[in-house]
Amino acid sequence: MSLVDQLVAQVVGLEVGLLSCQARLAAVTDDEALHDLRTTVRRLRSLLRPLRGLPGVEPLEEAASAVGRHTTPLRDREVLAAYLEQHGYHEAAARRLRQQPATYRQVAQGAELAQLLLVLEAFPRFIRAAERQKLLAGLRVRIQKRLAKQWKTLGQTLHDPNHDRHRLRLLIKRVRYAAEAYPQLDKLPANAMARLKSAQSALGDWHDCWQWLAQAGHEPDLQPCVPGWHRTMAAAEGRADRVLEKLHNDCFA
Repeated sequence: MSLVDQLVAQVVGLEVGLLSCQARLAAVTDDEALHDLRTTVRRLRSLLRPLRGLPGVEPLEEAASAVGRHTTPLRDREVLAAYLEQHGYHEAAARRLRQQPATYRQVAQGAELAQLLLVLEAFPRFIRAAERQKLLAGLRVRIQKRLAKQWKTLGQTLHDPNHDRHRLRLLIKRVRYAAEAYPQLDKLPANAMARLKSAQSALGDWHDCWQWLAQAGHEPDLQPCVPGWHRTMAAAEGRADRVLEKLHNDCFA
């Protein structure tokens, strides 16, 4: 199977995944549909990033970004509600969980997802047309260069003792999902994926606490959680630093 065939197959698979998530959200079948939708959109964006400049990529990226922006606060509320329920803050959790069924239906029927599916359906035709017009010559090298640049940027950021955890978290996610999108082209060290996953998890725990502490300033029912979040955030910072050091030493030293 050629690289273009693999690309088209991935796009079609992601489209099927999005349609499945849309149906689950519309029917409110489960509480993982929104997460799965966002993961699928993230995989699509990772697939598209090295293709920037090709026909049809820009409108598809814009549509995917719009779905991401629209669903981020909704998913954040979902994660917070799950935490509150798990830790015994049942009333605070219930206030947020009551909003979820309507939220799921709104996402399923929303203009953002409809636009993404519309543009995504047409994208394979753009790719095939570009192939016929010889616009995809050197595509393999082009993608490899973009992936190598992302990896280099991550290494430089890790090497900076004053690195910003927010930016580093996004870079790690970008590198990891790009490697999953193009496993045949990405030349990461053998243990890189395991280190990236560990780093993403540690930074994710830290980011959750950072975000919840910011919310607690204007959501009074979160105040009882604040002392615990400060402790968890401090522990997550230490864990993240250790994991990031391993990532740097194993993959960039």
